[in-house]
Amino acid sequence: MGNSKGQTANSLERSPAKTVHAGYTVSGYIKDAANGEGLIGVSVYVKETGTGAVTNSYGFFAVTVPPGTYNLVISYVGYARQTKTVDLTERNVRLDLELSQEGKQLQEVVVSTSREDDNVKNIEMSVNKIDVKTLKRIPALLGEVDVIRSIQLLPGVSTVGEGATGFNVRGGSIDQNLVLLDEAPIYNSSHLFGFFSVFNPDAVKDVKLIKGGIPSNYGGRISSILDVRLKEGNAKKAELNGGIGLIFSRLSYERPLFKGKGSFIVAARRSYADVLAQPFLNKDLKGAKFYFYDLTAKGNYRINDKNTVFLSGYLGRDVFGSDFGFNWGNATISARWNHVFSDRLFLNTTAYYSNYDYSLNTDLKQKSPDDFFRTDSRIVNYSVKPDFSLFLGKNTITFGGQAIIHDFQPGTATAASSGAVRSFGVANKHALESALYIGNEQQFTPKLQLQYGLRYSLFNYRGPGEAYTFQTDVPFGTRREVVTTVAYRGSDVIKTYGNWEPRFSAKYDLSPNSSLKLSYNRLAQYIHLISNTTASTPLDVWTTSTNNIKPQIADQIAGGYFKNFGRSNGTGSEFEASVEVYYKWLQNQIDYIDGASLILNKYLEGDLLSGKGRAYGAEFFVKRNTGVVNGWVSYTLAKTERQVDGINNSNWYPTRFDKRHVLTTVLLFDPPNAKRWNFSATFTYASGTPGTFPTGRFEYDGHVTPIYEARNNYRIPAYHRLDLAATLQGRKRAGKRKDDNWVFSVYNVYARKNAFSVYFQPNTDNPRVTEAIRYSVFATLIPSVTYNFKF
Repeated sequence: MGNSKGQTANSLERSPAKTVHAGYTVSGYIKDAANGEGLIGVSVYVKETGTGAVTNSYGFFAVTVPPGTYNLVISYVGYARQTKTVDLTERNVRLDLELSQEGKQLQEVVVSTSREDDNVKNIEMSVNKIDVKTLKRIPALLGEVDVIRSIQLLPGVSTVGEGATGFNVRGGSIDQNLVLLDEAPIYNSSHLFGFFSVFNPDAVKDVKLIKGGIPSNYGGRISSILDVRLKEGNAKKAELNGGIGLIFSRLSYERPLFKGKGSFIVAARRSYADVLAQPFLNKDLKGAKFYFYDLTAKGNYRINDKNTVFLSGYLGRDVFGSDFGFNWGNATISARWNHVFSDRLFLNTTAYYSNYDYSLNTDLKQKSPDDFFRTDSRIVNYSVKPDFSLFLGKNTITFGGQAIIHDFQPGTATAASSGAVRSFGVANKHALESALYIGNEQQFTPKLQLQYGLRYSLFNYRGPGEAYTFQTDVPFGTRREVVTTVAYRGSDVIKTYGNWEPRFSAKYDLSPNSSLKLSYNRLAQYIHLISNTTASTPLDVWTTSTNNIKPQIADQIAGGYFKNFGRSNGTGSEFEASVEVYYKWLQNQIDYIDGASLILNKYLEGDLLSGKGRAYGAEFFVKRNTGVVNGWVSYTLAKTERQVDGINNSNWYPTRFDKRHVLTTVLLFDPPNAKRWNFSATFTYASGTPGTFPTGRFEYDGHVTPIYEARNNYRIPAYHRLDLAATLQGRKRAGKRKDDNWVFSVYNVYARKNAFSVYFQPNTDNPRVTEAIRYSVFATLIPSVTYNFKF
């Protein structure tokens, strides 16, 4: 699966590059002078050779040049630029630096770039990085900053609607996104049915979304990688952050450890809508539970100049219901070891534990302990991954491997009636997923940069358990019955799948501020989310690939033109623009027969269908980086379809997350004469998602039954929404340690009744008439206020 992002030293081309022979290396760590955090993506540029590097996810860099004296220019957005003279008379020179933020802050950069004209110079394409400071300025639901809802403002990213969990990228379903929190996978990234995410903004250091051109050190999903990195904790001084809002409150604490050789951060959140609402609930809802909480923690310790260890974890849960309810939650632990073997060889080894579980309970208040029904499901992963980076002049080679143990508990149920308890369910499933990979980033010519690699993934579906063989001579789209059942022991391998996954990217500089980029990647995914609802829910079924369910395969090719223009502010151009086009071919896409039973179905595989998919589109992006008014406009034109034998007469049909048009606008406004105020606004427009509407009806004895003949044959109305926010900074006083602000926001300003879904039911006055009901999650404007503080 995923690994540390940006973990290669990208060569920079500012002027015609001189010939670089095998030579000497300068390397080290670059950190924030204010808190000791390693800075990701800092530019280290060698004036004399026109080459350089950027720091990896831990702030480490390495540059190799011939012997001599050089001037290194170190730059990073929002930080004072430094120039260091280095005399390379020895082969290994260590240069550890700290950068200070500029005394006069630049206007906020919107989607953060880490070096000058990074979007043009970097070989990465189909990649978006969100600066946490900017993320906190974007208007949010109930004033609460949210990572997942913010990335939906980027090109190629969408959601089925308000209240839907997860997100969709370039025509992929939500399970096709690998969501990483300090390299551990998160299976459900949503709180409160998708209204908030599991990522506490006070603990988040960096957010990176990769939609295409995925390097070989990532794998396990076929649509995107969302790599979220946690803060390491302030290594300079103790710091307390928090916020009080209408729906929940936050608190985080960080401080140095072991005389500055280490640090830690602990951050917590808890919603309290259930507490505030209790006095207003009627008798039937008294004691109802609807809340979420999460706890995030991370610590690090620098053993010496060559060894650093990290330990981070997350624990979160949602509880919802009254007499009947359900709950779900994630838990992760990540342990990492950074080791510098030499000035050119860097190792990061990660071991993690990830657990996602959910349950359904008919007696949440425990009123009737002798009569209840409860279901439980769980996904547990254990993994270890060594990842090496080798810096060789114009080449940066990454190589390593990963092993993941999957334990799936698809569903167990416990039922009690008059004190008699009975348990049943679906047997656990076990698998071992492993991979080896190698990649190289190469400055081929002064204008041409390449990144290429190969990954081989191997998946073993293992015992103990039973494997089923189903009928094959049944009409398409109908349930298949079990023909044979074979029992396997724990040491047995039931089914093995292996896939070669080549990766390739190229960048060609047309001019100092424009470039063309091209990428291709093949990815394999061995786990699946089975859902037949309008939008995925926490209770949907996860399963492994089996002898009947093949792994999903995706091939994607993408091309793009990137152009920067306007005046430069010293860290980048005033405007950025890009156009990307892509096409994806998808194999072994899972769908289901009409009337499929997904919950606690021992023979679920007999209700599933397999087909192919395709997704293609164009993404347009224009961003202003500086000025009193900055922000971006994003437009995506896309189409995603499936073809499955047994559905829609085996014709192509749109998926339920297909959106033809998506337009988003983000504006940040800093009035020059209002030093304490800043403002922001977002506008979103999206085509309606497909829905399955009846095409006829059957009447018998006064009862009407709708007839459905085609899947996803109509679309719900288009979605559009305007949000506004204003931030008032606290007064600055001499000697004052507190830094605070008030955030006022309005969500859905003009109270648009956006349809989440449309369903059909008989008219209450005339049952022979079927009426369409348009369901909206938010049908009015939602004002909010949040107070944030920092000590």
